Amino acid sequence: MDHMLYVAMAGAKQTLMAQAVNSHNLANASTTGFKAELFQARSMPVFGEVHPSRVYTMTERPGVDLRPGSIQHTGRELDLAINGEGWIAVQSPDGSEAYTRAGDLHTNINGLLETGAGYLVLGNAGPISIPPAEKMEIAVDGTISVRPVGQSVRALAEVDRIKLVTPPIERMDKGKDGLFRIRGEEEASPDASVRLVSGALEGSNVNAVDALVRMISLARRFELDIKLMHVAEEAASASASVTRMT
Repeated sequence: MDHMLYVAMAGAKQTLMAQAVNSHNLANASTTGFKAELFQARSMPVFGEVHPSRVYTMTERPGVDLRPGSIQHTGRELDLAINGEGWIAVQSPDGSEAYTRAGDLHTNINGLLETGAGYLVLGNAGPISIPPAEKMEIAVDGTISVRPVGQSVRALAEVDRIKLVTPPIERMDKGKDGLFRIRGEEEASPDASVRLVSGALEGSNVNAVDALVRMISLARRFELDIKLMHVAEEAASASASVTRMT
């Protein structure tokens, strides 16, 4: 069978992989703190005993777009956005430390502070526990203060401080759970220079219009690969007919 069929098949497969990444980004265009995944195509010559006459396509995931999303003001006291560089330290399901920019916080039934996705927010000594209170305030440096039940308006007590960090971007990887980690299982040190914006959330950095245009482009590319496979099939059929006639 002509090698053209395998070239077209490889192209269609890689186009589907790129479409999957693009669709994932588009589906999270409204997810708080989401960072778009990048993808690119690379030509791979097929080497053998002779000079390579075919080129395959390979889709790669070179990294993640870490540009900040737009800050949207909500007015909710437990909504936080990071002003500039920085990350919120959370506890991943396996107990390790991870990082996120999603600041849609709330307290669970056990009084622990967690993100909207259910990850526990870390403080000075592990997950932050919030005692029963009538009001809670989070300062720009992450300090959490509460007004205990039955106390006066001015009776604020400091509970803990959210661990805010600025890990090295070049060593950060995004996991399948959407959290970021430092390669080598290293934990970042707290950074007092990170500042929060209370009553606001950072939106996704996915450009929905660009993602839609890219989806159409990838669909057209997939159709071209399928047509090329049909051409290879027709050429093979014609070749077989000629062989039978001889």
